[in-house]
Formats: sequence, C-alpha cells, structure tokens
Amino acid sequence: MEMAGVMESAKELDRLRKEQEDVFAEINKLHKRFSQCNPEQIEKLGEPWLKLRAFYVQAKELAENEVTISSSLISQLDSLMHSGLSSAQRKKIEVEQKKKRMKADSDPRLSSAASVRSLLEQANNLINEQVAARVTADDAEKDEWFIVKVTRFDRETKEFEVLDEEPGDEEESGQRKYKLPMSRIIPFPKCGDPTTAPDFPPGAQVLAVYPGTTALYKATVVNSHRKKKNEDYLLEFDDDEEEGSPGLPRRQIPFYKVVPLPEGHRQ
Repeated sequence: MEMAGVMESAKELDRLRKEQEDVFAEINKLHKRFSQCNPEQIEKLGEPWLKLRAFYVQAKELAENEVTISSSLISQLDSLMHSGLSSAQRKKIEVEQKKKRMKADSDPRLSSAASVRSLLEQANNLINEQVAARVTADDAEKDEWFIVKVTRFDRETKEFEVLDEEPGDEEESGQRKYKLPMSRIIPFPKCGDPTTAPDFPPGAQVLAVYPGTTALYKATVVNSHRKKKNEDYLLEFDDDEEEGSPGLPRRQIPFYKVVPLPEGHRQ
C-alpha cells in the first residue's frame, strides 16, 4: 500500500509539472504579444492583461501544490526506507538528512520547489515594473547600474528580460535589451507606498539615481532618518562636484530611487 501511495504521488507530481509547462507557454505567448505592441496599444489591451494575471495566479497555485506533493512524497519514501531498518540505521539516515538540509539552506545554488515558487512570485510582481539593474558583465572592471523595465521572465533560464528605455548614443541607437538573473536586479521601493523604503542610518552606503539621469551611483546617507516616510533622502554622491561648492554637494533624492548598496560593488 505504501508503494502504491508513492507511485500515485509521483504521477501527480509529473502531472503538475506538465501543467506548469503549459501555463508558462501561454504566459510567454502573451509576453511576446505585448512586446510587439507600442505603449499606446498596450494600454488599450484589457482582456489580455486579465488573462496574463490569471495565468500567473494559476502558476503560483501549481507551484504551491508541487511543494505539497513533493513534501508528501519525501515523507512516504522516508517511511518506506525506515520500515526495514534498525534504530541505529534510522538515526544515521536522519543525521545525514539534517546535514543535507543545512547545506541546502546555506547554499543559494541549490534550488528547490520552494525557491522556484518564490522566484515566480517575484517575477509576477516585477513584470512591467522599473528596477535597478547591473547591466555590466561579472568580469567588468566596474559595475554600472541603470533604471530598466522588466518585460518578461524566462522560466527555463530563470532570467529576466529587461529594457533600457533611454535611447542609446550614436553608436547604440534605440532602446537596449538585456537578459539578467535575479542577482543583478534590485526592486525599487514602491512610489505609492513609502513604508517599503528603508530608513538608512547616517553614513550608510547606498545606490541612488543621480538627478537628471537614469543611472545609479554610489552615495552616502547624510541625514539620520526622514521625519516622514515619504520624504526624500539627503545624499552625497561619490566624486560628485558642483561649481562653487567646497565639498561634495548634498542632493535630495526621492525615496523610491534609492536602494541598498550591493555587497562587493565595484566602482
């Protein structure tokens, strides 16, 4: 009976994964359709937006079900393994499993159904949102961060397709597109929700959008905290200069254009 339950759970897991593939195929079709429209046309698309949302809700539910079935399957397999073992052998297996769980928790490269679900939820929240993105390669001498718009999430590669909406220079005319992992993207605080913005202590290092540009640069927080959540940050940008100013000029930057400085930032 226990083996029959294992086989049934395995079949259900296989069914869920196939259904997830179908859902993401439909999501990708809609993303492709949106990418072929200009901004005016996209704003007029009512029903496709509802379909896209419904597909993401379905994807979220399938991912949650996958976690539930996977957990049940693990318990069933554990029960089968332990049934014919001595207490010493069961203890040894439990210790080894605990070590593996600890290693998985500490190693970000080891993905699980739960981490996939978390990534899908983040992808759902970031589509069509502006974010801070490092567009330079890992081996570049310095990091360059810009405001980009998330247009699509590729489930197979687990990368975001983003669009730099600012026109390029003469050599790179037009808008530039990139495919980036989540590790090179930082969501901005929500413009309409000041509570999503952190209170950085004085002296804290941050990345902030320099006034009049779409580029983010390293800066230092001057004020200890904002009196009101929706107030601007007072910052000093590294290597900034202003005519007639003896030191670094202090600039007020909106709370929704400031993010924590990434660890290992190169400048």
